[in-house]
Amino acid sequence: MQTFTAARDAATEDELWLVEHPPVFTQGLNGKPEHVIAPGYIPVVPVDRGGQVTYHGPGQVVAYPMVDLRRRGIGVRRMVTMLERSVIALLSELGIDAHARADAPGVYVDEAKIAQVGLRVRRGCSYHGVSFNVAMDLEPFGRINPCGYAGLQVTDLASLGVDLPLDAAMDRLESAFRAELGAH
Repeated sequence: MQTFTAARDAATEDELWLVEHPPVFTQGLNGKPEHVIAPGYIPVVPVDRGGQVTYHGPGQVVAYPMVDLRRRGIGVRRMVTMLERSVIALLSELGIDAHARADAPGVYVDEAKIAQVGLRVRRGCSYHGVSFNVAMDLEPFGRINPCGYAGLQVTDLASLGVDLPLDAAMDRLESAFRAELGAH
């Protein structure tokens, strides 16, 4: 992402990368070590995005939008909102009521977090993005204070009774994000 962003010019097309990571904790630029409680065998990797610590692992869709915000006239807060709204739209299609919170970026079902947002903007272009919990082992979230919040509950689609294959979740998230980006 860093290499792609550094090499961009005014003609570079925006891209959206959708991936599934092996187990890893990522600690944002301002991350506080006390939020990593018991990582065990899972590596803690410092990354150059905003936010505190989060977990990525199998069964989670991670979307990295490499978007030229200047060219599109989008501010950072608007980009965060677009990522949140993409997940909310996907969940709505599945009959799940979800919401964002002004005090803690991400997407929540009731009070449990189902999607985490962390961005970086360099030279007017975004990278990093949103992780969406589909059908994963949620235990590693108990080894950290997710996003810097002690006791924050985390959920996934499977825990909400929805069986959605990861590739289908990726396709739906991509469609929802493209709709948000096109609506801007």
